[in-house]
Amino acid sequence: MSFTEDSQEPAFVTHLNGSGGAIKGWVVVDTLVDGLAMGGVRMTPHVTEEEVRGLARDMTDKFTLAGLRIGGAKGGIVSDGGDREETFRTFGRTVKPLLHGGIHLGIDMGVTPADRAVFFAEAGYDPRYRLGAPDMPVDWRTYYEPLIDVTGHGVGVAALTALEAGGRGEAARVVVQGFGAVGRAVARFLEERGHVVVAVADVQGTISADRLPVADLVAITDEFGRIDRSRLPQGVTTSAEPDAWLDIDADVLVLAAQKHALNAGNVHRLRAALVVEGANLASEAEAREKARAAGATLVPGVIANIGGAGAAALAVTRVVPFELAADARKAWVFDWIGDRVRENTRALLEIAAGRAGDPLPELLATRRGELLR
Repeated sequence: MSFTEDSQEPAFVTHLNGSGGAIKGWVVVDTLVDGLAMGGVRMTPHVTEEEVRGLARDMTDKFTLAGLRIGGAKGGIVSDGGDREETFRTFGRTVKPLLHGGIHLGIDMGVTPADRAVFFAEAGYDPRYRLGAPDMPVDWRTYYEPLIDVTGHGVGVAALTALEAGGRGEAARVVVQGFGAVGRAVARFLEERGHVVVAVADVQGTISADRLPVADLVAITDEFGRIDRSRLPQGVTTSAEPDAWLDIDADVLVLAAQKHALNAGNVHRLRAALVVEGANLASEAEAREKARAAGATLVPGVIANIGGAGAAALAVTRVVPFELAADARKAWVFDWIGDRVRENTRALLEIAAGRAGDPLPELLATRRGELLR
């Protein structure tokens, strides 16, 4: 058992060069708890070992805050996504000893469920079975696919909790930066609860209006989160200016896309009083510090963005009540994630109200102590 302090080095780092084929990448296991660790695999042309280390540490923090007995890990593959089949077959052969040794690897940026199925099959890995643990009675796809919106659900709960803590009663104006699976789910969640989405951003730029019709935008968005500009509703404004989403008059900004979207170079443009991180490493440390100093409230991704990772960890650690029918099991997972996000968001804001500076280290220390009891 190990619950790491912030300064500790990862448990181990594996450099990937390929087996029966060539790849470049890493698997970083930040911590092991009861011999287990898990995290997604990221594939981009520019992913670095340092980035993967940071993502693995974030996984450790997520699981610590959620009270889950599993360590944090992350994979990274340097690739532009060409020849995916061979890339993930090679990856599966290479990481086979890790998968069978208690290191569960899933999906992250640039990696799809279909890619995961390829490397699981190549490694002969089936998460249903693990020595010393009861078997899962359903396959991974049957369990996990209905939970596609659970991350967005958690991010939405974080936003609502922070708004309520701030005493806001009226509808909030919301900007969603990133319109992939998480961004779309958050936008729907908040709109259904009476809030107004005034801007969304994808890789092509920012779309804004006094009130955006979320369902209409979702209908013209592809699997990669790109909105078809030729089919936009009437009355919307588009901008290709970099980071134009920061200039929108809004109460809430949800960061649901790339690493360090909020950074030292653009944080001075921030207008929203509440920032909720719905992506991994969504903002730089310096940007978070400057935003807090300017009076903004920030809910970090290790609290808000727990949904997908938490749902997977609940299954790997066999916490999920698999005896429930499928719909009831899904509702149980959504409720569990929502409860953890709500509890941690409230605790973070209480700490922040009592002192200056970053409240997250104090909350992490408290949760580590609870896990060690």
